[in-house]
Amino acid sequence: MTVPRPAEDAAAVTLTLKREAPEPGLYLLAMPIGAARDITLRALDLLNTADVLAAEDTRTLRHLMTIHGIPLRGRRILACHDHNEAAAAAGLLAALAEGRTVAYASEAGTPSVSDPGFRLARDAAGAGYRVNAVPGPSAVLAALVASGMPSDRFLFAGFAPAARAARRRWLEELLAVEATVIIFENPRRVKDLFADLCDIDSERESAICRELTKKFEEVRRGTVRDLAGPELDGLRGEVVVLVDRSRSGAGGGDAEAMISAALEEGLSVRDAAARVAAALGRPRRELYQLALAMAGGAAAKDEGEDSGDADGTG
Repeated sequence: MTVPRPAEDAAAVTLTLKREAPEPGLYLLAMPIGAARDITLRALDLLNTADVLAAEDTRTLRHLMTIHGIPLRGRRILACHDHNEAAAAAGLLAALAEGRTVAYASEAGTPSVSDPGFRLARDAAGAGYRVNAVPGPSAVLAALVASGMPSDRFLFAGFAPAARAARRRWLEELLAVEATVIIFENPRRVKDLFADLCDIDSERESAICRELTKKFEEVRRGTVRDLAGPELDGLRGEVVVLVDRSRSGAGGGDAEAMISAALEEGLSVRDAAARVAAALGRPRRELYQLALAMAGGAAAKDEGEDSGDADGTG
C-alpha cells in the first residue's frame, strides 16, 4: 500500500526522540497507511537509533524520516522487498550476528501482513535472534473498526484470486466461516468480487473501505446486493472489503425476529441478546450489538451501560 503525499502532514509537532540504543535484535515497524502522523513514537525512536535500517521501499522510508526530522547520520537504507527478501534477509541476519540493531519498515502498514517481512522474521527467530514487533497502523484493523462489523471474531484473507473460478471457490470457503471476513482487493476487480458475492449470499452485511486515513477516505456500508452495481466502476485507491457472517445462524433461526420477540416480552437488551445467542449458537457480543441497534442507542444508558458483561469481558 502507498503512503500519503507529505503536504498535509508536514507541520509535524517537534518531538524529543530517544537517543539511547535499544537492545540488539530485529524490530519490525508498522508504517502509516495514509496520514504520516499515524506513526508511533516508538517507531520514530527506533528509526532514530537503529544501527541498520531496511525497508520495503527505501524512498518511502527516507521521505517519512525527512517529514519527522530524523537524520540518517551516514546510515544507508537497505532494500528488502518481495523480489529480494531471501538475499536481503541473509545480509540483515549477518548484522544481527554482529550484535547490531536492525529496524525493518514496510512501505505502509504492518510487515508480513500482505507485505514483506515474514521470511526475515522467520529466519531471524530461527537463528535465535530477538524479534520485536513495533505495532501501529494496519489497514486490516482500521477497516474492521470503521466498518461497524462484529469484531469478536474475524478472518483476514488477504488478496482475492484474480481468476473468477478460483475466486468463487475461495469465497465459498471463506463465507462458510462464522466470522467477519476481511479481503484486500484491486479496485478494478471489486465489481467482479461483489458479483460473485451476490451469487453466494446477496443478503450479507458488507462494507467497502477505500483510502483509509487518506484525504478521500470513504466507507460504504450495506448488504452485498446494496453495494454491488455500476457505481463500483472506476473505483480508485486502496480498497478493503468486509463481509459479515451469515445472519441465518445455526438451525436457520432469524436473529432479528427472535430479538424483536424477546424485547417485546420485556427482556432487557442484554438478556434478549443472551437468549438468542444461546438459541442460535452465535457470539453473545454480536447479538448484543444487533439488539442494541434494534432497541436504540439509549438502551445502553437504560441498562447502566453494562457492555463489559455483554462483551464477554466481565
